[in-house]
Amino acid sequence: MESDTCSNLENLKLSNKEDHDIITLRLLDLTDVDDFMEWFGDDNVSKFCSWDTFKSKEDAISYVVDVAIPHPWFKAICLNGKPIGTISVSPFHGTNKCRGELGYVIASKYWGKGIATKAVKMAVSAIFVDWPHLERLEAVVDVDNPGSQRVLEKVGFKKEGVLRKYYLLKGKTKDIVMFSILSSDQ
Repeated sequence: MESDTCSNLENLKLSNKEDHDIITLRLLDLTDVDDFMEWFGDDNVSKFCSWDTFKSKEDAISYVVDVAIPHPWFKAICLNGKPIGTISVSPFHGTNKCRGELGYVIASKYWGKGIATKAVKMAVSAIFVDWPHLERLEAVVDVDNPGSQRVLEKVGFKKEGVLRKYYLLKGKTKDIVMFSILSSDQ
């Protein structure tokens, strides 16, 4: 089922002023490490993320091998075949297995171009097919990250509210905005 979904997703075009640009989602692999460093090595990108900015190619290789490749749903966001970000869905387990958490990141030079919005739409469409047991997809966004909040709203996620002092990020407790979309919304 996943290969059918991926082949369909690869044909979706970015619908903005640059119609010739094609956004695809695919598995990340070791050949992508140099591209991967473009966003994982950028302080502007990592400031809202749980990981620290990657300083070496070796760190990136370890992350791809130890985290990205074994992850149950982790994809490269590609622009015309070139990886420019990643998107993942992490499953919850046990009595919470009906939920998953979406996370995405894109190289800062591609911000504001509609690429993240298209990639999130594609991921939402795919995940509810790939994981039919999933009924709710959540995303938590730092209150100080309005761009990411707009992406989720454009895709149809519902803003559920602000959760105060929700998690620890780089030594500081942070407030987040909780968003969700349901399989029945599709």
